[in-house]
Amino acid sequence: MPSATGSSRATGSSRATGPSRPPRSAIVIGAGMVGLATAWSLRNHGVEVTVVERRHPAAGASWGNAGWLSPALTLPLPEPAALRYGLRSLVSPESPVYVPPRPDPRLARFLLSFTRNCTPRRWRVLAATFATLNRHALEAYDALAADGVAEPTRPAEPCLLAFRTAAERAAMAEELEQARAAGFSIAYEPIDGDRARELEPTLGDGIGAALELHGQRYLNPGNFVRALADAVRERGGEILERTEVSGIRDLGQGVAVTTSRGQLRADVAVVATGAWLDGLVRPFGVRVPVQAGRGYSFSVPAEGAPTRPTYLAAQKVVCTPLGEGRVRVAGMMELAPVERPVDPRRIQAIIAAARPLLRGIDWEARKDTWVGARPCTPDGLPLVGATASPRVYVNGGHGMWGVALGPLSGRLLADAIATGTSPAELAPLHPLR
Repeated sequence: MPSATGSSRATGSSRATGPSRPPRSAIVIGAGMVGLATAWSLRNHGVEVTVVERRHPAAGASWGNAGWLSPALTLPLPEPAALRYGLRSLVSPESPVYVPPRPDPRLARFLLSFTRNCTPRRWRVLAATFATLNRHALEAYDALAADGVAEPTRPAEPCLLAFRTAAERAAMAEELEQARAAGFSIAYEPIDGDRARELEPTLGDGIGAALELHGQRYLNPGNFVRALADAVRERGGEILERTEVSGIRDLGQGVAVTTSRGQLRADVAVVATGAWLDGLVRPFGVRVPVQAGRGYSFSVPAEGAPTRPTYLAAQKVVCTPLGEGRVRVAGMMELAPVERPVDPRRIQAIIAAARPLLRGIDWEARKDTWVGARPCTPDGLPLVGATASPRVYVNGGHGMWGVALGPLSGRLLADAIATGTSPAELAPLHPLR
């Protein structure tokens, strides 16, 4: 395998972890944004990498993501406002957050733990962790671009956060101020509905207030993840597509990964399978549950749709220009099994929420209807680091933020694996917490 070039750096103080010698080979399970970013960074350290993917790169939650790289909005999912929604809203298919009624003790335990993290005090602690990560999130994308990932990120200047009323805007501004107090760097300014329509003429008359949010970016997530897969291959990494993984064994001097193609061996393994994490990592002491938080999206023709990243914040609906004549419309959170099919009511709920506030969209010309399982943890923090085995690692549980934070968490974990020291940013994300 040709040697890799480039470097990867840690961004904080560190502590010892991992095998006694630097690993020479790694198996990364999962070819979404998180897994491929980890593989790319491991190749930066000269580690031989094989990525194993049950479908193909960008087949999971990375593909249908809204595509926002928005450090200002990458916030903890458990928030005090979640408690105000109440149980009645959670069982309504029209609600932004929906729990299909069913007997599920595991989900009940997840929701109980999630609720405990929705206090203001706990939110501040979690937000401080996100603030630390967000400071480096865009830098990680710049490193990918500088080292050969061809698909660009684009400046969103400004992002528009649109509201029906000034009162709705004030609630969002309060949340941004709380994030600032937790250490976020956020630049924004309030504008009225007329100014918002000057910036984005597709906004309807129902929009009475908005925020201009500066310093954010966006991308076409499917194209970017495929470009990242190409970059991994160009660096000498191997990607095995349509290969199922059924188990991992710690051999003491390495790992054996059982796949549908037979057994693979390497010095270390990284599990980056998103909402499918639990089954592979539970034998290695990871007890933090990962719940599928399913998000919905589809695309509409660009003509008549927003030309810039636009967020209908109260309705939890995001519009992102993808290029190629399409705009992605995404939203909703559904706590349901990963294998559950698309619920057409959720698509209709997105349209019903957005239609009165956007004009000109041809909703009947939508295509690429998608539902994806975003891997959520009860405290909203990813699981990044070593398990009870110093040869088995986890990189997952990013919730809605796998695209926003995947390149950074991949770099930080690769640093920990290759150097034997763990960057300080990973301490609150420890999989055994």
